[in-house]
Amino acid sequence: MTDRQTEYTAPAPKADGTLEVTFTYLEMRKPADPVPYQGPTIDNLTVLRAVEPTISFYRYLYNHVGGPCLWYERRALSDGQLKTILIDPGVHVYVLYANGVPAGYAELDTRGKNDIEVAYFGLLPEFIGRKLGPWFLNWTLQRAWSRNPARLWVNTCTLDHPAALTVYRHAGFTPFREETATIRDPRQEPFWQSSPHT
Repeated sequence: MTDRQTEYTAPAPKADGTLEVTFTYLEMRKPADPVPYQGPTIDNLTVLRAVEPTISFYRYLYNHVGGPCLWYERRALSDGQLKTILIDPGVHVYVLYANGVPAGYAELDTRGKNDIEVAYFGLLPEFIGRKLGPWFLNWTLQRAWSRNPARLWVNTCTLDHPAALTVYRHAGFTPFREETATIRDPRQEPFWQSSPHT
């Protein structure tokens, strides 16, 4: 599978160990009209909800999907803190399987009164470049809209895969806020090296 992999590596930090990151927040207030896209190159796709996933399985997904983009918030949590989130009935984790192998995951946070956040969405590196992203995002949005929220929203940043913002906009999201912040490079934090399942 790696012969088709689209490699992505996060930028190096500045001399002071920081990264300047621009965050873009996007929303959708009604289901978008269907947008044609090239279908996945894998036929046998299944999406299953992971109800109260084990900590080890969730960390495997989070760390491998988000590692290249420096996702760090959940890495910094203890197992107990993470479990509290995952057992919340308003947090829905959906795992994409390709030929029986985990290929990515989406996390919907339905705890908002009138909106749903696509809290996390992505593919494992080995499956990037196989046209799974648009298909899986479409599936995820259909599942979210089935709950009849007033709004869906998501955020992406300049550390994410370069195609992320384009994919979200193509799916029907529109930006409503942008902000830039300076963060400490999470690769320099102890939890990055000690986090299991990296």
